[in-house]
Amino acid sequence: MMDIHQVLKHLPHRYPFLLVDRVLEIEKGKRIKALKNVTINEPFFVGHFPYRPVMPGVLMLEAMAQTAAIMAFDMMGVLPDDKTVFYFAGIDSARFKRPVEPGDQLIMEVEMDRARGGIYKFNARALVGEELAAEAVLMCTMRTIT
Repeated sequence: MMDIHQVLKHLPHRYPFLLVDRVLEIEKGKRIKALKNVTINEPFFVGHFPYRPVMPGVLMLEAMAQTAAIMAFDMMGVLPDDKTVFYFAGIDSARFKRPVEPGDQLIMEVEMDRARGGIYKFNARALVGEELAAEAVLMCTMRTIT
């Protein structure tokens, strides 16, 4: 549904912090499914961990948040610019169920729970194949910088 060129238009993140490679499905304002190809070339694998590389849980949360941001920007019909930023407002019920290693494809599935008063709440999960790797409730807010 969105290749890397379109993802780059919908997110302000760039290497090495861009954690979404492709959007597979999007239902405006309701749900989105995206993927991250996890490769041994990721800079965090150098130190996490040298003898058994594992994607840090906080980066799985960030990948889910970036997926949610794409959906929010799409829902609002705007693109990020140097004046619009999407920030975390909270993370609840984060759970990590399986390690994510080089060669895995991390699939992020995010559903909009609600948008109220400038706060967006999402139910998010990340899978490798059919296996749940991580899940969380994410709250974010979009701010305009003046």
